[in-house]
Amino acid sequence: MKNIDLGKTGMKVSVIGLGTWAIGGGPAWGGDMDTQVCIDTICEAQKAGINLIDTAPGYNFGNSEIVVGKALKHLKREDIILETKCGIVWERKGSLFNKVGDRQLYKNLSPESIKEEINKSLERLEIDYIDIYMTHWQAVEPCFTPISETMEVLNELKAQGKIKAIGAANVNIDHIKEYLKYGQLDIVQGKYSILDREVEKELIPICKEHNIVLQAYSPLEQGLLTGAITKNYIPQGAQANKKWFQKENMPKVIDMLEKWKPLCEKYNCTIPALALSWILAQGDYITILSGATTPEQVRENVKAADIRLEEKDIQLLRSMAEELEN
Repeated sequence: MKNIDLGKTGMKVSVIGLGTWAIGGGPAWGGDMDTQVCIDTICEAQKAGINLIDTAPGYNFGNSEIVVGKALKHLKREDIILETKCGIVWERKGSLFNKVGDRQLYKNLSPESIKEEINKSLERLEIDYIDIYMTHWQAVEPCFTPISETMEVLNELKAQGKIKAIGAANVNIDHIKEYLKYGQLDIVQGKYSILDREVEKELIPICKEHNIVLQAYSPLEQGLLTGAITKNYIPQGAQANKKWFQKENMPKVIDMLEKWKPLCEKYNCTIPALALSWILAQGDYITILSGATTPEQVRENVKAADIRLEEKDIQLLRSMAEELEN
């Protein structure tokens, strides 16, 4: 597994990381998963060369962190780059965010909230420091906190040794410029798949300019790019309101994946591995989060790191995706 520099931290992260939103279970994923299978999946990821494990309190109200914490007991802590987040809360108020089941989530990046959040994350994970602490969603009115104030407390946590690096998710170029005014930003997380290339317009250029790792989440579009979904599939939970799962779009994506099969044969890989390798081919400062939920999925997905797509095939895949938007 190839590793890349994590910004200016001196740490190195695997180009494929394990995202644990689905592992957290809950209403967004149709219920909780078998805890032992989840633990086995996380352990398999480390065995396969993945050192970056991503979680968040907002993934089923802390359950993802709890499961990750249980898995960490089976691993050497120093071998893992653990990433969790702040800014999405349910035990205190803030700006309205999503409702999951019958529970309301809020956006809150106030210093007071972050100080409370990190202690609870450390408790759930049963560890004494977090490698990457990331703002999950950015502050908005009516509970708006300037990035300067958020960064002040994050820098304090860094000085205290509770966190090693600062990241920001779901940001735009202006957010990034503001973060950089007040400290070191080493990683930015954004949605990026061959079907959703919005980050290429502004986010990728500014990350490249400032030596910031771009971490792509949902590179398989919540399972749509796995090749396992058929045209009669009914979107579940978090999938239901997503663009490419709509009835007018999903069949077009499935037809596109059928056209990928000759390339899968050429590179001796699966459809999801091809989709992941396309993202990795976009730059050597990119890491992707693979939301595997079984050891078998981990073993398949890590193969993407070894695929070296020819330039003509990179462009062919892009053109196929662009055709879907016409």
